[in-house]
Amino acid sequence: MRNTLAPALLAVLLAGGATPAQAGNQQYEPLAASVQAALHTAVADQAPLDTSFQRSPERARWLAEMSQRLARRIPDETYRSELLRAVHYEATRAGLDPQLVLGLIQVESGFKKYALSTAGARGYMQVMPFWTRLIGTPDSNLFHMRTNLRFGCTILRHYVDIEKGDLFRALGRYNGSLGRAEYPNLVRAAWERNWSYDSIRLAQNP
Repeated sequence: MRNTLAPALLAVLLAGGATPAQAGNQQYEPLAASVQAALHTAVADQAPLDTSFQRSPERARWLAEMSQRLARRIPDETYRSELLRAVHYEATRAGLDPQLVLGLIQVESGFKKYALSTAGARGYMQVMPFWTRLIGTPDSNLFHMRTNLRFGCTILRHYVDIEKGDLFRALGRYNGSLGRAEYPNLVRAAWERNWSYDSIRLAQNP
């Protein structure tokens, strides 16, 4: 993706500061029954969080590094660790790079759990409520950490698959701005400048 970020926005991202929320506005599109069923199954799995951080020195190092980077935004160390573990688990489970998801969360909500956009998108990954009717259940709470991350990662993976691996277009779909460069560039800049960390090896070893 070609970098077309305005200098002021890029400077903020480089500094790791707060960025204007680019709240997601995913567009409703009819889903084939098989796709809808597969996505429903993906979000319904309530397996416990991966405990491999306790067994893997590399993942423990990742957690410590990401926690240090996120400390200014989320001072509570326990909650920060829980969020990072959940991001890593849900991203890896969906076949996404955890650092990409951290970049997307930074751009979408600034790591605000209860972020609410004017379009109605909710939570860390700014998921639109229509997704709970399509692939969730009536009690799906998009302000719940793992529910929000599960939906967000599942939806982004769905868009990546639709776009045959084209992340630029998948991110555009996620944000409801397909074909425009600003949002994919913002996410890429946040990902590369603030959250880059040996992403290929971590993403490929769940």
